[in-house]
Amino acid sequence: MADERDLVSKVAAALRSIVLPGTGEDIVASGCVTELRLEGPGRVGFVLVMRPDHPPGLAGEARTVAESVAGVEAVSVEVRVSGREQPRTGRPLPVMERRGGPNREAPPSAAPPTPEVVPGVRHVVAVSSGKGGVGKTTVAANLAAALAGRGVRVGLMDADVYGPDIPVMFGVHSRPRVTPDEKVVPIEAHGVKLMSIGFLLDEDTPAIWRGPIVMGIIRQFLQQVEWGELDYLLVDMPPGTGDAQLSLVQLAKVDGALMVTTPQSVATGDVLKGIKMFERVEVAVLGLVENMSGFLCPHCGERTDIFGRGGGQKLAATAGVPFLGEVPLGAGVVEAGDSGRPTVVAAPDSAEAKAFFELADRLVEALQAAEVPKT
Repeated sequence: MADERDLVSKVAAALRSIVLPGTGEDIVASGCVTELRLEGPGRVGFVLVMRPDHPPGLAGEARTVAESVAGVEAVSVEVRVSGREQPRTGRPLPVMERRGGPNREAPPSAAPPTPEVVPGVRHVVAVSSGKGGVGKTTVAANLAAALAGRGVRVGLMDADVYGPDIPVMFGVHSRPRVTPDEKVVPIEAHGVKLMSIGFLLDEDTPAIWRGPIVMGIIRQFLQQVEWGELDYLLVDMPPGTGDAQLSLVQLAKVDGALMVTTPQSVATGDVLKGIKMFERVEVAVLGLVENMSGFLCPHCGERTDIFGRGGGQKLAATAGVPFLGEVPLGAGVVEAGDSGRPTVVAAPDSAEAKAFFELADRLVEALQAAEVPKT
């Protein structure tokens, strides 16, 4: 026990070497570091409260300093964002809220939250897959930009807290503004309102979070972000059928899910599980899109079915959900995503962009067909 206390004391002393610019106070004395604790042999964790006047790299610096302490093998940093600049006052905006204390799951007897309508948002749509690597985020980003190009008010919420790629795909790396009443203002790019945990963390900071933290992030993205009046809020989900998916449907009234797959059976099998998950929680599956359906040669235009063909249509028929179309695979999609300009913006006349625009139109039609007045 003495050794454990000694390790925590050493980490606290090391963190005191980080001085906040303009105040002369270190991050421990200023109250920015809280809940410093030992989480296991050689594992320490703490909360870092970030404020608008703090340097963007503070979380990464704090992690590096803690990791440099002899005897420390792993460091868990939970970042919370406060809208106020005063170092000692004001209630922080807990972007990664924990329930039941550090690293503890909610008690089994706790009642699940009641789904609520997101204020000002007409439709909430989950873009999901159940399988990683199928281009789900690419579909979500281009779908949002395509809707914006149609003159629709649209927002894109990045619920993939472990691999947030929306900032890269939209070419945005700044931090969102926080209002005096501690509401986060989404960043806008290409006509789309954006919110992602990637805006709040350094690029090299890993998200080492358990389920309750993920739910806290999603809750605050839904309830403490000033989305304003939106026709559609698209939610880019992480792979799988876990915490993020369950948190979304527990917290918000989701109008439907758009499922993304590639043609190959290794993908369609996992996506079928994702479809069944949404059906089990009574969320309508609006349709399925087959991404990377065929590679289009940029020189001759010939199509090569790298991942096979027809898997999406077969899956839609098996699951009894609408098939909303195919999106071909092209080198331009990769280049556009890496450059921070979705394909529908960078190359609106390309075959890929035309497929995304058609998908946007079909999604709107599916939502209109399934629309039920909200109470």
